[in-house]
Amino acid sequence: MHAAFFLLLGASVARFLLRHPGEPRTPWVLALSITLALLYVLGPAVGASRQPSAAPHPGRAPAQPTRRLLWLGLVVATWVVLVVLAPSFAWCAVPLFFTALRTLPPRAAIVLVALLTVFVVIAQLQLATAFDPNLLLAPPAVAALATAVFVHMERQAQAQRTLIDDLIRTRRELAATERREGTLAERQRLSMEIHDTLAQNLSSQQMLLQAADRTWDTDPGTARAHVRTATGISARGLAEARRLVHDLAPAELADGAGLPEALRALDAGPDIEVRFHLEGTPAPLPDRVQSALLRIAQGALANVREHSGARTTALTLSFLGDQVVLDIADDGHGFAKPRTTAASTAAERGHGLPAMRARVRQLGGTLTIESTPGEGTVLSAAIPLEPAP
Repeated sequence: MHAAFFLLLGASVARFLLRHPGEPRTPWVLALSITLALLYVLGPAVGASRQPSAAPHPGRAPAQPTRRLLWLGLVVATWVVLVVLAPSFAWCAVPLFFTALRTLPPRAAIVLVALLTVFVVIAQLQLATAFDPNLLLAPPAVAALATAVFVHMERQAQAQRTLIDDLIRTRRELAATERREGTLAERQRLSMEIHDTLAQNLSSQQMLLQAADRTWDTDPGTARAHVRTATGISARGLAEARRLVHDLAPAELADGAGLPEALRALDAGPDIEVRFHLEGTPAPLPDRVQSALLRIAQGALANVREHSGARTTALTLSFLGDQVVLDIADDGHGFAKPRTTAASTAAERGHGLPAMRARVRQLGGTLTIESTPGEGTVLSAAIPLEPAP
């Protein structure tokens, strides 16, 4: 459409100069042609074409900002004056049909297309030396065809957007279902593991210690044997407990992967860019500290994805000698943070922030949140480290 508009405009200028050389209105025609071309070029800059996804309901265009309507009014007014001076510019209206259909609500756009078509018919009849039925019928036919094509394309686009939204929603529901099923399966596996190992070991220890208690005075040797057997079972139970704890560690930290590598691999979704920064000299961290910071980062990115409307999120892991600090900053719309009190902390919505606070508190650290409406949010988790020997 853009190429067709400038081609028709250029052809109309050339035709006018060839048919009417040296006329007094020539400077005005050239000036208006340049003005019309500049206004048309400025269309994308002022957002003249509405975004299809912004329509609140199928087939209904959203309210247009004043600058878009002003831009369209200037383009149409310039074209009308140009056609009055030189009727050969009338066919530049065809690309303007699509411009009006893309900018205005459907009914207003159809009314404007009809008015432009009437103006084109009048201009063509002025150029004709004799009455020609084609000049009366061709412009309405072209306008009707352009409108029908545009409406059909819009309906197809809306149907495609609806289908995509349904697919995305279905995919999210399927992912949530799979997560729930995976969680239930893991809980069942852990319950069976605990029942078959730790619970059995504890039960055996209890019986052995009770037997030792009963025979301690009458048969000290047998009692000591029971205690030694219970000690061995306790050692095996401790090893089994450590194995279970190791299996519950985040998969991102498995196989010896460090916390920086795990944070660098995090993702917040296709529409959010996640950047990772490492400051200071990395030092070995306890497993529980790595797991806690990784879970905090994952929870914070989930909040960013669901609530912030951010486009960019920065993760910064800082080693400060006596403590390690994880900062998560986003450029979303932020929120009005209430005063930090025990009541406000308990009243936080959802489970994300309370879970983060609990993780940090268990490690003796602090969690701070700074947010301002319209300026994003910064979450900082600081965990103290034991001095190296």
